[in-house]
Amino acid sequence: MDFKDKVVELVAGQVDLSKEQISSLIERPKNENMGDYAFPAFALAKVEHKNPAVIAQNIAGELKSTDFASITAVGPYVNFSIDHSRLISQTLDEILQQKEHFGDQNLGKGNVPIDMSSPNIAKPMSMGHLRSTVIGNSIAKTLAKVGYTPIKINYLGDYGTQFGKLIAAYKHWGVEEDVKKDPIMNLFKYYVKFHKEAEKHPELDDEGRAWFKKLEEGDPEAVKLWQWFRDVSLTDFNRIYKELGVTFDSYKGEAFFNDKMQPVIDELKEKGLLHESRGAQVVDMGKDENPALIVKSDGTSIYLTRDLAAAIYRQNTYHFVKMLYVVGNEQSQHFVELKTVLKKMGYDWADEIYHVPFGLITQNGKKLSTRKGNVVFLDQVLQDAVNLAQKQIEQKNPDLANKDQVAHDVGVGAVIFHDLKNERTENFDFDLDEVVRFEGDTGPYVQYTNARAQSVLRKAAEQGHKPGLSNIKIDDNWSFGVAKSLADFPRIIARSSAKFEPSIIAKYALDLAKKFNKYYANVKVLVDDDQISARLALVQATSIVLTEALRLLGVNAPKEM
Repeated sequence: MDFKDKVVELVAGQVDLSKEQISSLIERPKNENMGDYAFPAFALAKVEHKNPAVIAQNIAGELKSTDFASITAVGPYVNFSIDHSRLISQTLDEILQQKEHFGDQNLGKGNVPIDMSSPNIAKPMSMGHLRSTVIGNSIAKTLAKVGYTPIKINYLGDYGTQFGKLIAAYKHWGVEEDVKKDPIMNLFKYYVKFHKEAEKHPELDDEGRAWFKKLEEGDPEAVKLWQWFRDVSLTDFNRIYKELGVTFDSYKGEAFFNDKMQPVIDELKEKGLLHESRGAQVVDMGKDENPALIVKSDGTSIYLTRDLAAAIYRQNTYHFVKMLYVVGNEQSQHFVELKTVLKKMGYDWADEIYHVPFGLITQNGKKLSTRKGNVVFLDQVLQDAVNLAQKQIEQKNPDLANKDQVAHDVGVGAVIFHDLKNERTENFDFDLDEVVRFEGDTGPYVQYTNARAQSVLRKAAEQGHKPGLSNIKIDDNWSFGVAKSLADFPRIIARSSAKFEPSIIAKYALDLAKKFNKYYANVKVLVDDDQISARLALVQATSIVLTEALRLLGVNAPKEM
């Protein structure tokens, strides 16, 4: 039940504005005594040539609704005060009946491929891969919640010039036995060494390009090494994805599209879009814009060539209604070129391609770089987070059952939540000690709040009490604050799905947890009176919504901590 929508409906019957315009104007009064929503009449003053205070008075005088305790004009504002007991009763009833399906909506339907995670083979997964993985995973869960069918695609970086460089590095310094013992770390060591040596010996770069050309041409040795590097990498990636609780519907990487690029190049030629520039094949982007490079002067393909082939393949395979690319801010121009070239080719579905950009994770203010070896390995961060959670659980609740599983859920959940509580386009600095705290704006704080609610419900059950909705009379400010936040959950989900922005849900979960903890500190829930079942209903509803909010972020919600 969204009371803002009810305000929009009421006002729409009285003014000559669209519902979208009204919705954009509605405010939340800073002073709660002034009401829960306010419609400012300023926008109507020029049209009606009246004082906005008079307009507000006229609107308020015409409005009646059982959903609001009062509708009054205060100066140029029409203020709406929600009926506390009605909101609490209706909200709790909805949540306890719908349980985890509270907030489910039919805002759209159809397939939505999500290009996400996409690590490069032969390199360990670093903190740099975390953002695409967890942002994409959360967006997929949220889109499913509102009716779409997400298809999570791990577009593996298993092709390109860097693999020619890696093969060259292995041929120079590789030892087969070392790679068999610790494949990822040794391949990574060779890769870093290659770039350091190439600064002193630029001819190494030419060697790397030559090996990639051999790979493209199907040279047996190049293909054999590439396949080996890919296999050992996937084994390591899947171990980390299991830790994060992330699964994929497709692992088709760049190499899959190797034989699908030439048809795209041919099509560009047939449509008169491709022309030569300095020996390379390009597509014009328009006046004052650099052309889009399709084939390099040495005849090799680039990322854009493969992404064009991949986009066409995905439309033919999934007939998508939208397609998302969860890729860093720095790739924005690439996706401008991708959409523009597809549109020039006559594919109008390119309008439904969305780049979902995100900022960098820094450490001590510095950018992490795989190439320079300044990298923080993701599996080590997750293990350190779990260890920190384990220490805190030992201090707070040493007799807790399933301590190892809870520590895992808290530690890994803390890392995921910290990433997602930040607006995705922002950069943020990562400090593990801050991330895995049980207090403050953290994932463990939300998890602990949910565990507290579950503890209250267990104690109540031991005393013979259970949540119920008959004869609800609770309408104190603490209960109302929680219930109003609970009622807002469907709107929060809709906003998050429309903006592809998980931080909206993460911030909501923090706010709900804070409101519940204030409620818990000021209201004695387990007092044996005629309203105990109603109070327990509020506790249970809070736990249901917190658990679902965490699930949409890809975070588990332990019932005990």
